[in-house]
Amino acid sequence: MRHPQIPVAVLLALLMGSAQAGQPATPAAMAAYADQLLDEQKIARDGPGVTVLVARGEQLLYKGARGMASIELGVPMQPDQLMRIGSVTKQFAAAALLKQIDAGQARFDDPLSKYLPDYPNGSKITLLQLLNHTSGVKSYTGIPGYMRNQIRRDLSTAELINEFKDQPVDFAPGEKWAYNNSGYVLLGAVVEAIAGKPWHQSIDELLLKPARITSVHYQASDKLFQGMAQGYTLNGQREVAPAGLLSMTQPHAAGALIANTEGLWRWNQALHGGKLISQASYQRMTTPEGPAKAHHYGFGIGTDVLRDQLVLAHNGGIHGFGSLLNYLPKSQITIVILRNSDAPGFATGLVARKLAAFAIGEPFAEHKPVAVPVEQLAGAEGVYTREDKRSRTLRLKDGVLQSQRAGGAAAALIPLGQDHFAFPDSINELRLERAADGKVAGMRVFNNGEKEGERWTRSGELPPEPAFITLDPAQMQALVGDYSSPQFSIKVFIDDKGRLQGQAPGQPAFELMAASARQIHVPQVAAQLDFSPEEGKAASVTLNQGGNKLVMTRK
Repeated sequence: MRHPQIPVAVLLALLMGSAQAGQPATPAAMAAYADQLLDEQKIARDGPGVTVLVARGEQLLYKGARGMASIELGVPMQPDQLMRIGSVTKQFAAAALLKQIDAGQARFDDPLSKYLPDYPNGSKITLLQLLNHTSGVKSYTGIPGYMRNQIRRDLSTAELINEFKDQPVDFAPGEKWAYNNSGYVLLGAVVEAIAGKPWHQSIDELLLKPARITSVHYQASDKLFQGMAQGYTLNGQREVAPAGLLSMTQPHAAGALIANTEGLWRWNQALHGGKLISQASYQRMTTPEGPAKAHHYGFGIGTDVLRDQLVLAHNGGIHGFGSLLNYLPKSQITIVILRNSDAPGFATGLVARKLAAFAIGEPFAEHKPVAVPVEQLAGAEGVYTREDKRSRTLRLKDGVLQSQRAGGAAAALIPLGQDHFAFPDSINELRLERAADGKVAGMRVFNNGEKEGERWTRSGELPPEPAFITLDPAQMQALVGDYSSPQFSIKVFIDDKGRLQGQAPGQPAFELMAASARQIHVPQVAAQLDFSPEEGKAASVTLNQGGNKLVMTRK
């Protein structure tokens, strides 16, 4: 007997219709929606791939894969493929130390010198500061040139620490917060000093084996791992290429684990289900404190909000791979996304937020633009200020209203009607607020589906846009080159159309606009580059963005 065929679009609508607002998604609806999101990402069948898992507590809602695990061998990506998880490793290392603290083998306020007596200023650095990135120690991955050749060497823990221990510190211990890979290498060294065995062996014995997790591993170079995907990057011609080389001894406790989506789901269940560390330690792990509070960072886990629900999250980036692991405690939702490419092009964070919102029954509506008269858009132009004095401008350009935060990129807003706008490639929205006279007096920005939104008050008129000039070839050549600092680097070059361009590692190139021969603007990110004034080639450049200055020297 022949069954009637249901069009795919209708089938999707029927399945996803079962996830109404407030009703948690069924596995069938979740699968249909996840497949739709992955289709939208346009992942090439013959390119690097992705694996995705969505779960609610012990219930698997979706597990899928796209792309290739090995392009060279023509091996399609499978949902249980192993991949490097980069900095998601940090929460495993943090939990291992917390387990030792729970056992009375260490204290949060112990000085680093108790475990590493020869470390410079170790008596002033506490274990707490290693856990939440407030130690001020120089991050070795930010040492100029380190990520090229030095990262390829096999090093012991002691040898790796020697690479950064004598570097100038970024700030006094406990004074500020700065994300820091060296801090987690030191944390791993403390775990080793307490246990008398390698840091990853302690993770295995203290955490993974008790939780019966068998698909999270340290990627030792002398072992084979069945199902390990090949990692990829983009070369200078923006073509897919094998990932750069590195020794997995060097990411250490800051990023050397591999896993599949199933293993990370089981990890979330064990860690957040109270099966691994004490409630007191878990509370501190997931509650930012001190200078880390403003940066929403606990111990190897960051905090965020989605649809007014707390999200405990971390992502990772490492040669050839990218990762994301999220958990919503209220609804027990786990989101895992693993990629075998370190190149841009997949909206990992956006996909994760949409998946989580759909899973809890509060999906984000698709943004459908409507026509709005230019005169109405022009009435919103101006400068807006938040309570913390940060500013944002709304500017009409080529008939499109653009929003730009100080130090951020300009975003062309999508008009939804009735003073309501959406940000492109985002779930964030903006709503104008009008005074009694009908004029725009402020706006609210709704991030991640929050209900209240953040208030921005209209505080002034638009500043005039800078006037730009055309540089001659000699003036452009004086700026061309690679500039770097421990925190950031930029390449300045002339493209095949004769335009001056700037590009940071892993980012798209931006056209540079000259206000003078040595003052260059990057309008897309509200930044200014001031090149040093000596004759001939510029020796350095100062990046001015969002009230901050960063000096980079020519390599």
